[in-house]
Amino acid sequence: MSTKVGTAQRHDSALKHVTGQALYIDDMPEPPGTLHGALVLSTEACGRLKKLDLATAATSPDVVAVLAAGDVPGKNDVAPIGQGEPLFAIDRIDYAGQPLALVVAESLDAARAAAERAVVEIEEEEPILDIATALAKKAYVQAPATLSRGDPDDALRRAPHRLTAAFSVGGQEHFYLEGQIAFALPGEDGDIVVHSSTQHPTEVQHICARLLGCDFNRITAVVRRLGGGFGGKESNASWVAGAAAVAANHTGRPVKLRLPREIDMIATGKRHGFDYRYTVGFDDDGRVLALDAVLAADAGWSLDLTPGVVARALTHTDNAYWIPHFRAVGYACRTNRQSNTAFRGFGGPQGVVVMEDALDRIAHHLGRDPNDVRALNFYAEGMDETPYGQKVDENHLARCWAEVKTGGALEQRRAEIDAFNAGHPVLKRGLGLFPLKFGISFNLPHMNQAGALVHVYTDGSIRLNHGGTEMGQGLFIKVAQVVAEVFKVDIDRIRPSATSTAEVPNTSPTAASTGSDLNGWAAWEAANTIKQRMMSYAAEHFGVAQNDIEFADGNVRIAKPGSNQVLSFGELAKLCWLGRVSLSATGFYKTPKIHWDPVAMRGRPFFYFSFGAAMAEVAIDTLTGESRVLRADLVQDCGESLNPAIDLGQIEGAFVQGQGWLTCEELWWDAKGRLKTVGPSTYKIPGSRDVPPVFNVKMLSNAPSREATIFHSKAVGEPPLMLATAVWTALKDAIGAATDRRAPVRLDAPATPERVLAAVVKARTAAR
Repeated sequence: MSTKVGTAQRHDSALKHVTGQALYIDDMPEPPGTLHGALVLSTEACGRLKKLDLATAATSPDVVAVLAAGDVPGKNDVAPIGQGEPLFAIDRIDYAGQPLALVVAESLDAARAAAERAVVEIEEEEPILDIATALAKKAYVQAPATLSRGDPDDALRRAPHRLTAAFSVGGQEHFYLEGQIAFALPGEDGDIVVHSSTQHPTEVQHICARLLGCDFNRITAVVRRLGGGFGGKESNASWVAGAAAVAANHTGRPVKLRLPREIDMIATGKRHGFDYRYTVGFDDDGRVLALDAVLAADAGWSLDLTPGVVARALTHTDNAYWIPHFRAVGYACRTNRQSNTAFRGFGGPQGVVVMEDALDRIAHHLGRDPNDVRALNFYAEGMDETPYGQKVDENHLARCWAEVKTGGALEQRRAEIDAFNAGHPVLKRGLGLFPLKFGISFNLPHMNQAGALVHVYTDGSIRLNHGGTEMGQGLFIKVAQVVAEVFKVDIDRIRPSATSTAEVPNTSPTAASTGSDLNGWAAWEAANTIKQRMMSYAAEHFGVAQNDIEFADGNVRIAKPGSNQVLSFGELAKLCWLGRVSLSATGFYKTPKIHWDPVAMRGRPFFYFSFGAAMAEVAIDTLTGESRVLRADLVQDCGESLNPAIDLGQIEGAFVQGQGWLTCEELWWDAKGRLKTVGPSTYKIPGSRDVPPVFNVKMLSNAPSREATIFHSKAVGEPPLMLATAVWTALKDAIGAATDRRAPVRLDAPATPERVLAAVVKARTAAR
């Protein structure tokens, strides 16, 4: 089997996934004495905590301990950045679902039953439950941020045409298959090993240590695999792990805390919903001259990771388009809802939709084809600097755009759809296109670093450890392919091991699509260090030059005058051990070139850009508002893919998840601020029948990254999610067809049947 980088290799856990043999935290054998936890949550959204009576819960059958704010031995704060986010509420209630206490019992049923017996009294206050109210009250979790270039006010005054519009997009539940879970096992001298379903083991280590008031070295966070994360286990997993660690420390016994789906959804953050207002100025051809936009995010009750989300939304408001005069102001609105957090795309999806809405309206105003207007405004040579000052290098926009139009037979299908619409008064079809430019790197430069640890054993087998977490996305197999490529051995000789803060310290989260970029290079550095040692020893031992030594096909060839000697990789490893050569090495990588001034909002926040394009065809029923995605054609820039099979799965999955965000995944709170969409019966994620029946995915060929990415590959985790914006555009096109395009279309997302129907009615009313 070929294991070369760039070949399709199955996920390292694929067979275990489909046979049920893959072990997740809840599958781990429980040591004798294991306790189980259940949370006590607030049922009110805002107010003063007057009474928390846990006596009845504490005396319930099989209950060992009940822990609240006063039982936290260290600092009762789980904020990932900043401060002021208590693990257990002290005197204030800030959202319905806020943890108040933890019940620990001999069984899960006993813990959950006892948690129901807690007596809670809250003096209610008027909550802030939407962005508009927060803006009116100037309730923010941070000061507004502004990204600007040129003089948008003057440019708007001078523009031949101006349009002002508003719309909104909702949040999104991560709905990972494995819920939030942690298993804390106490050891000697206050040491605790925490098995956590987290994307950020180092943050788990830090939060647990903060809560316990101990050094980081007493906490070991371990992650073998996650059952999905999508950003929801970047910061939220830390407080779940922290609660388990506090209970294990308090009782001296292992403690498992897993949140049932309803509690998980009630207590944890979502994708940030956004409200938008913008004014755009343009010329007679549809060329954008200026944009003045407000992006207001629902941060929820606390800071969490909102600063980064808002910053990334602002830096993606331009999307694929040159805008000479630009201003975007981001508001992080404080509401009495779950503290919203990272979600795949991390603000990028909420940023790119602004210009897509604007360009659709510009095209309608001028009577032009919206896709021609899009192409007219693409970044191009001489117009290639973003509003924050970064050059748009290796611009593949035109290629992606051309290939998706050709592959999707744009002109033919446009004619077919127009003919269908002319003959069908009730059903309408729509076609939407979307181009993408997406920046890859963490917003904070210091997070763009990674470490790895590689051991070569004397039988030629290799153990690989790095700071990235495997959550189903195929990171482990990709990094293993990198190591196999260095040593030229079969992939079966590489054994990836659980991510652990005891093996690779001070890790960055597996997020921002950087998992392969960062950890791949770190593993390459470690493996190459060992390889160079082995080559140096072999050259000395056999009396040849290092360039006479070749690693290939699991063997090592020693080229000597008149004869060649071939050793297996394992034989050379044993020979090096006998020669006292170290066969273990760490590797470290930091992303070059990036820098960022968060106050001036200027710099190079991204190492490179990923590009893509999508075309989607939809159908709507104008009597019910129901919609279907009939076909999707995608072209995604992956550079030189490390593993095309894995990347293909990432593209398909990301698109469908983005489709869910924009069409069916609606979060709903009642008038008291209590989330009511708390499970699959009330919250609709895309199912198998929502996947487009015709689904064509293509990776852009012959497009290796010219930047020093690992084997010239590009990130693929997040960018394809935004390609689903083509579905939203197509829905607006179908709604427009219901009025013969006599009125512009406002379509808030998610575009549920109710919203589609309301948009049809509003467009028809405006057309009359």
